[in-house]
Amino acid sequence: MAGGAQDDDDGLISNINVTPLVDVTLVLLIIFIVTAKIIISQGMPMDLPQASSPDQLQVIFAVELTADGKTSVDKSEVKNDATLTALAKDAKAKNKDLRAVIRADKTVQHGRVIHVLDLLKRAGVAKIAFAVSPKAAVPVDEQEPEPNKP
Repeated sequence: MAGGAQDDDDGLISNINVTPLVDVTLVLLIIFIVTAKIIISQGMPMDLPQASSPDQLQVIFAVELTADGKTSVDKSEVKNDATLTALAKDAKAKNKDLRAVIRADKTVQHGRVIHVLDLLKRAGVAKIAFAVSPKAAVPVDEQEPEPNKP
């Protein structure tokens, strides 16, 4: 009678096989690890310039906005918005793949930067970037919290 309990034919499985569960879990873990590395390594999408030969140089239309209200294009001072727009249109006519870089002082008002951005877009310059200076790395524990501004 001791062997009678193992010969049940009623289809009830009373034990669980854990091996397939562990196999599936490990495969899913490997998939998550691989996809996480791919997602992290992608970074920010950029439109990088391409050159087929070293003779091709990227033409950059540099606009500088200083704290004292002066505007310069390629290191020469511009007197008004019409001159800036005309220079941008001429540069765009010479090079269809023209890229503009706006370099503004930290104290320049936001509205002035947006105004120059709008002038460049009206002149047909579609590829515009902002120049920044790298910030010195400060350890997290030494950083001071920024005060709340009303």
